[in-house]
Amino acid sequence: MSDAKLRAAALALSLVGIGVAGYLTWVHYAGIEPVCVGGSGGCERVQTSEYADLFGIPVAVLGLVGYISIGLASLGRTDTFRLAAAALALAGAGFSLYLTYLELFVIEAICQWCVASAVLMCLLATVCTTRLLRSPAA
Repeated sequence: MSDAKLRAAALALSLVGIGVAGYLTWVHYAGIEPVCVGGSGGCERVQTSEYADLFGIPVAVLGLVGYISIGLASLGRTDTFRLAAAALALAGAGFSLYLTYLELFVIEAICQWCVASAVLMCLLATVCTTRLLRSPAA
């Protein structure tokens, strides 16, 4: 897959991630319940848990900033931009896996939006790392 296609994939995934994290940020600040398919209440339980904020910052906001940062870094064509996108995406994927652990074993509830975000971030980590490793200087 060419660099242009990998860059386009990273940008597309980032835009979808911005949509998901943007929605969860809006839900947080609007003080409303997130739409949850099946009405399980898991989304509400996760979004209102003590783990929904990190040092007073909503996790959804951190995700939004992360997706925007990865998207911007993916626009670049130099190795520095490729490295930044890969590092941000790998950090985001690691944090997403930690949050998924919390959902499963601590909060004991699943937020479908959070699962979608974790999948997106893992896909971004794969795409951005592939792009870095296939760079001309690699």
